[in-house]
Amino acid sequence: MGAFAIKRTGYAILTIFFISIITFTLMNLIPGGPFLSEKNIPKETLTALNAKYGLDKPLPQQYLTYMGNLLKGDLGDSLKQKGRSANDIILTAFPVSARLGGISILLALILGVIMGSVSALNRGRFTDRALMVVSTLGIAVPSFVMATFLMIIFGVKLKWLPTFGLRSFSAYILPCVTLAFYPMSYITRLMRSGMLDALDQDYIRTAKSKGVGRLVLLYKHALRNAILPVITYLGPLLAYTVTGSFVVESIFNIPGLGREFILCITARDYPLVMSTTIFLAVLIVVMNLVVDLCYKLIDPRISLQ
Repeated sequence: MGAFAIKRTGYAILTIFFISIITFTLMNLIPGGPFLSEKNIPKETLTALNAKYGLDKPLPQQYLTYMGNLLKGDLGDSLKQKGRSANDIILTAFPVSARLGGISILLALILGVIMGSVSALNRGRFTDRALMVVSTLGIAVPSFVMATFLMIIFGVKLKWLPTFGLRSFSAYILPCVTLAFYPMSYITRLMRSGMLDALDQDYIRTAKSKGVGRLVLLYKHALRNAILPVITYLGPLLAYTVTGSFVVESIFNIPGLGREFILCITARDYPLVMSTTIFLAVLIVVMNLVVDLCYKLIDPRISLQ
């Protein structure tokens, strides 16, 4: 497992390096610049600003300077938020997104595994069909539609829950349910498919013939194999969700990393665009590595190469 982890870490570093090059190139290919949106900015001021932030240098030199500072832990100063560095913005916004995303994923995982298992055990019955309708609805409906629907019903009509910010515990309910609905539905379908396949295996029939109880059969024997596709899905899902949902955070006015990412792109805040993209890339490759290592822990028969 040690050699596998070292090899995957090498691939991860290479992947992040290519992502940084692609992001930097595409970011600078877009016409315009971070200061051109300012009204009536004098040419001398624009030249001074570009010189201050090193934007007047050749692109390869800018990239090497940024990566050199990145290796020292310096992600650069924001071009739009005066007095704030990219480090400060990420450290402030990421805990908000991570807390929101963590609750949502936990909710989606618990409900998805239970609903998928119940659906598989009741294959072809009314319960199975009803759960499949709910999961299909969750996959088909975009998150902004679900967010708007929940805000109108529980925030505007019934006035039970707040519809913006995260100032109280109740404020987490609507954005968490919105974020959890799609992954919960997808996990339900993955779990149902995996559970149906596991329940048809010979070792399950053998356990049944020995009089093993239904719950023991389900959670001790079938669940271990059925949950592997869910573990695969959780890796990138965790990285994407804890770094902030762009749409949900914008709709509910949550000061998380997803909203900062949207704002820095529209404002051409180059250091922040690079920093948030690399931060997201690092999380994705780390989560995928953790998922691969979890395979071995869940099923020792799996060989990591």
